[in-house]
Amino acid sequence: MPYLHKNLRLLLLLSSKSSPFPLSLRPFSPRSFSLSTLFSSSSSSMENNESTNGTKSSSFVFNKRRAEGIDKTDKKKRNLERKTQKLNPSNTIAYAQILGTGMDTQDTSSSVLLFFDKQRFIFNAGEGLQRFCTEHKIKLSKIDHVFLSRVCSETAGGLPGLLLTLAGIGEEGLSVNVWGPSDLNYLVDAMKSFIPRAAMVHTRSFGPSSTPDPIVLVNDEVVKISAIILKPSHSEEEDSVNKSGELSVVYVCELPEILGKFDLEKAKKIFGVKPGPKYSKLQSGESVKSDERDITVYPSDVMGPSLPGPIVLLVDCPTESHAAELFSVKSLESYQTDGAKFVNCIIHLSPSSVTSSPTYQSWMKKFHSTQHILAGHQRKNMAFPILKASSRITARLNYLCPQFFPAPGFWPSQLLAHMSMIDSTPWNKCSSSNLAESISAENLLKFNLRPVAIRGIDRSCIPAQLTSSEVLDELLSEIPEITDKSEEIMQFWNKQHDKTIIEKLWLTESNTVLPSCLENIRRDDMEIVILGTGSSQPSKYRNVSAIYIDLFSRGSLLLDCGEGTLGQLKRRYGLNGADEAVRKLRCIWISHIHADHHTGLARILALRSKLLKGVTHEPVIVVGPRPLKRFLDAYQRLEDLDMEFLDCRSTTATSWASLESGGGDAEGSLFSEGSPMQSVFKRSDIPTDNSSVLLCLKNLKKVLSEIGLDDLISFPVVHCPQAYGVVIKAAERVNSVGEGIPGWKMVYSGDTRPCPEIVEASRDATVLIHEVKDFDNNFL
Repeated sequence: MPYLHKNLRLLLLLSSKSSPFPLSLRPFSPRSFSLSTLFSSSSSSMENNESTNGTKSSSFVFNKRRAEGIDKTDKKKRNLERKTQKLNPSNTIAYAQILGTGMDTQDTSSSVLLFFDKQRFIFNAGEGLQRFCTEHKIKLSKIDHVFLSRVCSETAGGLPGLLLTLAGIGEEGLSVNVWGPSDLNYLVDAMKSFIPRAAMVHTRSFGPSSTPDPIVLVNDEVVKISAIILKPSHSEEEDSVNKSGELSVVYVCELPEILGKFDLEKAKKIFGVKPGPKYSKLQSGESVKSDERDITVYPSDVMGPSLPGPIVLLVDCPTESHAAELFSVKSLESYQTDGAKFVNCIIHLSPSSVTSSPTYQSWMKKFHSTQHILAGHQRKNMAFPILKASSRITARLNYLCPQFFPAPGFWPSQLLAHMSMIDSTPWNKCSSSNLAESISAENLLKFNLRPVAIRGIDRSCIPAQLTSSEVLDELLSEIPEITDKSEEIMQFWNKQHDKTIIEKLWLTESNTVLPSCLENIRRDDMEIVILGTGSSQPSKYRNVSAIYIDLFSRGSLLLDCGEGTLGQLKRRYGLNGADEAVRKLRCIWISHIHADHHTGLARILALRSKLLKGVTHEPVIVVGPRPLKRFLDAYQRLEDLDMEFLDCRSTTATSWASLESGGGDAEGSLFSEGSPMQSVFKRSDIPTDNSSVLLCLKNLKKVLSEIGLDDLISFPVVHCPQAYGVVIKAAERVNSVGEGIPGWKMVYSGDTRPCPEIVEASRDATVLIHEVKDFDNNFL
């Protein structure tokens, strides 16, 4: 490793152990990870250790059974069973709670928890739900049902990870009921490519119904949950057939009535019922015979008046066309002010652009005394991070060394300056005399349903808002000497203005040679942003795998795209900056089919398609294992992904050589019959169209040329079937005197055990990023 100032060596050591947030390595500038700071010793290290590693490499034996995941055949195949709970009709605690996923980055829909003593229901499972619940100690293992208000990446992006997490709990695993409109079938078909069927055996779709009545989904002693489907209206010019992914749902949650108080004296003295089992029957609604008189005693004779059960509506209208349909739904009329039922609370999952429209406000006025909670994308929530633990560490490290650790994308000074203006708008004050107070949802905000005495808004669980100034004050009080260290690092980095001094300092003390590929390198040549270093599933401090490679004006690439990648981009670049980062993506490379490496992909692709709608552009090229194509093809029935897919094995060195030589086989001989890799990677049930593969390879070659790259080469690694690493090489440059400068080389291993393929691919690498499973750190 090249010589680093002692403070920076300590900083890198600490960050490699505990850095849990979007990490951008940027030695000289707050805007770049400049290759001029990398003085690669990979070649010399390889040569020095060749004799040592040679023995290990030569003795390496490919374990095909382990790579195929069948090395433990003695374990019985699990059959996940749905959890069952003994229900308590007289729940003492019941509430609806906002799980604020997406409220600061606006990349996903908020989730709502409906809590009972013995049952839990979640409405919507967007990306980041697991990470949010982990930080706030909400046990997802207690969830019985998941309801989707729409079937799209915004509302269901976290569902695959949630199902896999539940399937891994305990010896037998857990499964839940998953409900959604008929589009859910498309999502289930898509997820079959990487989620065991047993984990989805209880997915159930519904509607559209032929009757105007709500569709009853759950009806037990505790709650009755019904669904009302909204179909967006279409103009005459538009196709009258509803497209997939356009259906949305209004969920109606009705709790049973609360029985009146049992009058003991009246039952005993007036109706002659002696104390005993008959009292219990009367209280449970059954009639009994009097012990002293020849009469039948009815519950109404000895019970006080019952109180109607509370009702909660969850409304999701993604567009004003959906909102217009609210007026035509006859089954909702009974819940309005003049109807037979009283709605205590309406949680609006619709975006603020819809809830602030005259049409939607007019519909809200039909519920005069109802408490309205606006849980859509409310701008007042953008200034405060949801993942506070990760944000706190990000802000602390940014204070110590902003060149390595950029400031979070939230907390922009302009936004904070206008917060008072946002809060003072007429809509936020809800001054209309015909409308009950409407409030913006906050993380963990509750609406208590039972006990009756505390029914209403409950803010006791809302965490304190975290600001950057509070984090810094806390840091300085804990470690006062950190101010001096920060100044030392700043002084060291300021020497970058004199490149000669920097090179002299580093080359003298590290005794290395400056790689020729770094000659005349500029900060806008390439930047690497580590968006996630977590393993298997998101955690409190780390998101799952994703690496953003910014080539600035030429475009960008994404290596792996785990759940929550879009949220991480927004936390790093801000809301507008993340949109630009997604908009200029030219290629996305996925290492293997495990969910922690690709379940954020659909959200990224759907957003990019939306951002570029109406603009001349080319589809993004997705390079990944072949099973990923099954998922994307099935998912495109829900949302337009605007992408072109290419199998990783079509981008191996032999495949590229075949293309350049004009051969007809795009896959080369690596996976051909008789090859050691044939049984692991060849899948006869997935046909290959070589002509389309060659065309896509040519398109990829064109894209690489446009963004200043020469090669993107995939190579097989030892992890699971069809797992790959990748080599990316920059194009050659010319210096001021016309001499050629070789391009840099970056290697990303993906998930793998140590193997000869990664050793060979890493030779002469300028940057090596690996997730080798036998090492402690994800980034070395």
